[in-house]
Amino acid sequence: MDLGARCDARLVGIAACQPIQFTYGDDYIDGRTMAACQDELRAELRTAEAEFREALKDNPLPVEWRSSYTIDALPDYLASEARCADLIVTSLAAADPFDSSRHTSIGDLVVRAGRPLLAVPHSGARIPFDRILVAWKDTREARRAVAEALPLLALAKHVTVLEIAEQDDVPTALSRVQDVTQWLALHRVKAVPLAVASNGADAVQLGSILNEQETDLVVAGAYGHNRLREWAFGGVTHALLQGGRCALLSH
Repeated sequence: MDLGARCDARLVGIAACQPIQFTYGDDYIDGRTMAACQDELRAELRTAEAEFREALKDNPLPVEWRSSYTIDALPDYLASEARCADLIVTSLAAADPFDSSRHTSIGDLVVRAGRPLLAVPHSGARIPFDRILVAWKDTREARRAVAEALPLLALAKHVTVLEIAEQDDVPTALSRVQDVTQWLALHRVKAVPLAVASNGADAVQLGSILNEQETDLVVAGAYGHNRLREWAFGGVTHALLQGGRCALLSH
């Protein structure tokens, strides 16, 4: 609501759930059990809508609610509804890895949505967006992320564009981030370029720099590498989705 007010935005609540999941070898489930499950899930959706509207009762901007009891994969449903919005906001709260009927994979959603995704910690605290860091890599995903983050970058008091590079590539990396900061200046966003030498895992080093700069928000391209590689070797996207830090991601 706070961000919507600063951006003069319409707020759309979107929720979905699937019927109970069965696997091969499960015992027979009768119709009454299935009906009871459907009633329970629909009741949860009604409760979610009531909580959403109660939380936004003092919001002066337009508010809308959309929900569905669907057999489709939840990331697919949520991504399709994202056509109505500029930005998806979701929580980084840990989901049950064994229950995909009520919780969606944020990684799947950011890949499928075609919209930037703002992943926020589950604390519920207000996020000022005063200090923003762009985690730059010269990739399509990073270029898209920084372009889509322009409205938030315009709200910031301090913006840094950072690239972590191999020692021999630092001068070239500095030239790249200077190009980005000059482009941002054309959009009335003042930013500081920063290129540093890699000293280990990029995700760990990025986390240290974010702490040093007291960053409110990190902007990054999502899954510039193969997602399996990210999961196996602890890439930056995986770290941001696991690290409890506010992040705007785009793929």
